[in-house]
Amino acid sequence: MSVTLHTNVGDLKIELFCEQAPRASENFLALCGSGYYDNVHFHRNIKGFMIQGGDPTGTGKGGRSIYPTPSGKFPDEINDSLKHTKRGILSMANSGPNTNGSQFFITYKAHAHLNGKYTVFGQVIDGMDVLDRMEKVPTDAQA
Repeated sequence: MSVTLHTNVGDLKIELFCEQAPRASENFLALCGSGYYDNVHFHRNIKGFMIQGGDPTGTGKGGRSIYPTPSGKFPDEINDSLKHTKRGILSMANSGPNTNGSQFFITYKAHAHLNGKYTVFGQVIDGMDVLDRMEKVPTDAQA
């Protein structure tokens, strides 16, 4: 299954790995379908590393999953066959093990150090030129 993310620099078509990461895929699809991500900005953009979004507060500290847990978080789905091996990998952002909510990131290149720590649940299949433009967007210095 695929979804298209509409950004202010173009569209990214993303293939979801629904069989290998069913909870993360279901969460992302439901949040996309409900409009949860509408007008939500990418709040973190690090050239050569990744771009992160999915936090409606824009602070990097917010967001909930669709799952009815007290924290709004859900468990990791680490799959040895899904790794951060290339540009355009979609993963759940988290603040530690089993803390997946609504935030996600897309890699700008391979990052083996992320393997086993973040749930990979998709990849960009169209719009790599858009990802190139996203990586080049100027950002403020980190405070």
